[in-house]
Amino acid sequence: MLVVDFGAQYAQLIARRVREANVYSEIVPHTWTPAQMLERNPAAIILSGGPSSVYATGAPFVDPELFAAGVPVLGICYGFQAMAQALGGDVAQTGLREFGGTEVEVCAAGVLLAGTPERQTAWMSHGDAVHRAPDGFEVLATSSGSPVAAFEDRARRLYGVQWHPEVRHSAHGQEVLERFLYDGAGLSPDWTPGNVIADQVAAIRAQVGDARAICGLSGGVDSAVAAALVQRAIGDQLTCVFVDHGLLRAGEAEQVERDFVDATGVHLMVVDARERFLTALAGISDPEQKRKIIGREFIRVFEAAARDLVAQAGEDGADVRFLVQGTLYPDVVESGGGEGAANIKSHHNVGGLPEDLEFELVEPLRTLFKDEVRAVGLELGVPEEIVWRQPFPGPGLGIRIVGEVTADRLDVLRAADAIAREELTRAGLDRDIWQCPVVLLADVRSVGVQGDGRTYGHPVVLRPVSSEDAMTADWTRVPYDVLATISTRITNEVAEVNRVVLDVTSKPPGTIEWE
Repeated sequence: MLVVDFGAQYAQLIARRVREANVYSEIVPHTWTPAQMLERNPAAIILSGGPSSVYATGAPFVDPELFAAGVPVLGICYGFQAMAQALGGDVAQTGLREFGGTEVEVCAAGVLLAGTPERQTAWMSHGDAVHRAPDGFEVLATSSGSPVAAFEDRARRLYGVQWHPEVRHSAHGQEVLERFLYDGAGLSPDWTPGNVIADQVAAIRAQVGDARAICGLSGGVDSAVAAALVQRAIGDQLTCVFVDHGLLRAGEAEQVERDFVDATGVHLMVVDARERFLTALAGISDPEQKRKIIGREFIRVFEAAARDLVAQAGEDGADVRFLVQGTLYPDVVESGGGEGAANIKSHHNVGGLPEDLEFELVEPLRTLFKDEVRAVGLELGVPEEIVWRQPFPGPGLGIRIVGEVTADRLDVLRAADAIAREELTRAGLDRDIWQCPVVLLADVRSVGVQGDGRTYGHPVVLRPVSSEDAMTADWTRVPYDVLATISTRITNEVAEVNRVVLDVTSKPPGTIEWE
């Protein structure tokens, strides 16, 4: 099944929800012609949302030819409006914008809304609305800001909803998608994460051939699963390179060797680059600069490691042409890699890569979300200690220090982070929390009183969040007694910190990491 991306932040989320329904999906840009889409022989097509107005000059449009091809189509939000306009319906501003949870009234269940309540909460995000459905369509639902909130033409197998069924806040969203997939398009739920492994192993072998590859192994789930997948494909042609850049949490390097290497037997090269990274980051406070510097230095270290491997192999050794990365789709979207997506922040492994990159990239997880990666990891036999590990960004603690990164500040943050992780684990919350970044406000000072004396130390921020895929997140309601223990321990044991605060911002509007 194809998802046509009109620049939506949620395009890949649609694809993932389809996969959750055990139907394989891929994303294509809206710039593709109907002929290009139909060449892929899709069993069904979903048109995503997007930031444009369908009647604005230069807005993306859908060629009516697509709807005459006999392929079942579901339009979502912008895709719904584009379908209505292309087939002769009316789209205009109502003056009533709808954002967030909205009550939808079902006036005819049809195929799409069968089995769902007459009144239901759906997640809306639009300023325009369909005022009149095209000829041949039955109106299924309305809302206060959408005279036509859903419609379908069963004869032509064309369907549409104004809301976002792919977002969990739409109470019956997954049911709507499954009604389209199973009943509207007649698809069978027979795709599993195991298919990802088989497909990627074949793709990796075809891409790499007889050449050698290195993998930037961080110890996190993304790089570990990417390494395990590539190792299954090319065996000892792969060498993993673990870079100790000095921005790691306490015990990070030891965990890589203890858990991953012991479990997989992969060949590991450890590079001590702490001084190199700290020197490159000296005097830098801007977060985008930090990310780009860290991305650049990673690549330079990998290039040096590749030269060392070639030298060790001698004249008969194959060149190291490929670099394996655990890039996920949220990294790509936030770095502006989606079709029309905004650049929210440059991830070191996407927007932070240098232009003179000497490697070809192998990124077998690039179209997946974190929970899908975990499922693939378990299928590959990656140890659960790594599969269920809380995510940790590639730039490490470098983007959890608001201000310049120095060795002293890293030591302070490492100590506070270790306490928070230890207490959350002790409380049995590791599976309940997506991750809990600890942020050091290095350029902020706070007055405190400790030992009957005045202190002027740094605040640290606890950022516990719950999420499925990092595209959206909510702050985790950690029990007060656990927060109190963390706060007391940090202010008692980390001399430079005299204040612990809690970040209670969701995503959006905030990102998970502060920088």
